[in-house]
Amino acid sequence: MPGHDLLRTVDSLMGPAPCGVCVVQAPCRLVWANAAFFRTTGRAESLVGKDLTEVEGLRDGPVVAAIVKSLKARTPAALRDVPLTSKELHRYAHVDIWPLLEEEGHPPMVVATFSDETEKVSDRERARLFYESFLTSTNAMELTDPTGTLVDVNPAFERTYGYSRSECLGKKPNLVRSRKTPLAVYERMWKDLTNPELGHWSGEILNRDRKGNERPVFLTITAIRDEDGKVTHYLGVAVDLTVQKAWERGAAHAERLASLGRLAAGVAHEINTPLANVLLVAESIRRRNPDPWLDSRLTSITAQVEVAAKIVRNLLEFSRRSEPHIQDLDLSRVVKDAVEFLRGKQSAEVELDERYPDAPVPISGDRGQLVQVLTNLLNNAYEAIEGVGRISIEVREDHGMGVVEVADSGKGIAPDALPHIFEPFFTTKEEGKGTGLGLAICHGIVQGHQGTITGHNAPRGGAVFTVRLPLRVSLPPPSAEGASPAG
Repeated sequence: MPGHDLLRTVDSLMGPAPCGVCVVQAPCRLVWANAAFFRTTGRAESLVGKDLTEVEGLRDGPVVAAIVKSLKARTPAALRDVPLTSKELHRYAHVDIWPLLEEEGHPPMVVATFSDETEKVSDRERARLFYESFLTSTNAMELTDPTGTLVDVNPAFERTYGYSRSECLGKKPNLVRSRKTPLAVYERMWKDLTNPELGHWSGEILNRDRKGNERPVFLTITAIRDEDGKVTHYLGVAVDLTVQKAWERGAAHAERLASLGRLAAGVAHEINTPLANVLLVAESIRRRNPDPWLDSRLTSITAQVEVAAKIVRNLLEFSRRSEPHIQDLDLSRVVKDAVEFLRGKQSAEVELDERYPDAPVPISGDRGQLVQVLTNLLNNAYEAIEGVGRISIEVREDHGMGVVEVADSGKGIAPDALPHIFEPFFTTKEEGKGTGLGLAICHGIVQGHQGTITGHNAPRGGAVFTVRLPLRVSLPPPSAEGASPAG
């Protein structure tokens, strides 16, 4: 065998080696390999004696290419994390190639060592995947050292709380702590985290974002320990409950409205009869006694009865929960119809700014109920500016919703009143000028149309009310080929 003495020397030295070792002779024939080589590469011993450039799965790989180059150039080579794939195995290895001393009359040879790095590569890949999961998670995640100092936060944390990663690193998580979360919660949290038998804590707390807004979150913190059980880090995952809480408040509000509606209906019917009797008695007295002083008092009584009757009518309207008569509508046309009602009372000192899209805004709904909602909003805007100022009405489409925005140039709504404006019987108007049912009725109608209605103050002053209604989805007529077999 060419280079027999050299191969015998290599065999005595490298045969028992724990890493795979092989000797390849030019042009690229495997002439010797130890047992570890076959275990590492997943190849059979029959590979010895074959030209590696002709072996399926090897000839086009980086290892054979590096061996061929080293044989020709007589230079060493090193490959890191090279995939070694066979029918049985899929491994990774560090491969180092060294030229052997040439023997006169024999082709050049190289020795290659294969160090199995599969577990290390797998560990790195798992670490990469876990970190990618950390970065792409939709939940705010934070990583702290054992003292509770932030060492990393993910993009969702930045989006949720408004702080950049660089602003968070080196800081404590109390950067987002809310004063509304009791201190006892944090004491319990640390007690559970430092308990070796537990090592985790979960609970619902309030956090605070950069703008000072309270953020309800469901927070889970887990202690990360090393092989000796010592805590090295803490991982926190916060699920933002802001939207869920809004849904819960909406559901609770709807239930309260329904309960009040049932109560209002009963009260209204009970009041209607005595009110009617008072009017009849007053009118009877007026006919029997034409005294001017008495007549003026009776007029005051009937006027107050009319106020009470108006409240009763509003109560009955609020209590009605009839199903809307749904039809296809153009939201712009509905708004224009509501604006026409306003024009009848509009003074010369009120400027109306109307903005409509060029194309129709298709929705489905009860025209009468929606006109009622918009008329109410426009009337409120008119009263807010006290007959002098500007009212803006805009219709647009936004992410699958038809949107109507009514803004006025008035004084706006007091901040402490904003959370209550859609509650029944809550009003910011002077006593006797409002029942507090108008916006509650609007809320019920819009909700019945699967939409939302919100109110806020504009930065430059005045109130803004926004109604959002789902756009109508028009399905194309079925083709002959796509028609149902059942017709």
